[in-house]
Amino acid sequence: MDFLYAFCVVILENKISTMQKAIFLDRDGVLNEERGEYTYKVDDFIIPEGTIEALKNLKEAGFLLIVITNQGGIAKGLYTVQDVLKCHEYLQQQCDFLIDDLYYSPYHEAYSNSLSRKPDSLMLEKAIAKYNINPTLSWMIGDSLRDMIPAQKLGIRTIKIGKKIDLTVDFYAENLWEASEKILK
Repeated sequence: MDFLYAFCVVILENKISTMQKAIFLDRDGVLNEERGEYTYKVDDFIIPEGTIEALKNLKEAGFLLIVITNQGGIAKGLYTVQDVLKCHEYLQQQCDFLIDDLYYSPYHEAYSNSLSRKPDSLMLEKAIAKYNINPTLSWMIGDSLRDMIPAQKLGIRTIKIGKKIDLTVDFYAENLWEASEKILK
């Protein structure tokens, strides 16, 4: 019995030591400027100053970079999946393809329900499973309550971008650059 226990401990320790750390990134308001309306055209996709450098620094520190974004305008018929992918491709080109994956929810509660839409956690759970991510070594950076809730549910640390609100998060930051500095300290 002692041998079996020791064997299981070795297996678990090996699995934990090979787990990855990730930065989960909301898109609008974090990777591009929040316009107060849907951003689905590349011409409107404005990357804030310091964002590319922040992504490079986080990547160099060994983090996977994974975008987790609601795109409810698809369900509303305002734009298409291809529009979302074009904006993502533009972002990838600007940051030398540093982003490891994109998870988006095309649903909107007024039109269709889905566990993938934040504040539910399915997009995060899928990424964690796919990339063998250790939530306790990872961070969610977002600009709203709906970004923080699924991360906190899964034990992922949180940084809220923008103004402080009555919300328990690990840190607040003005932008992605400042958030990356807090993570890397």
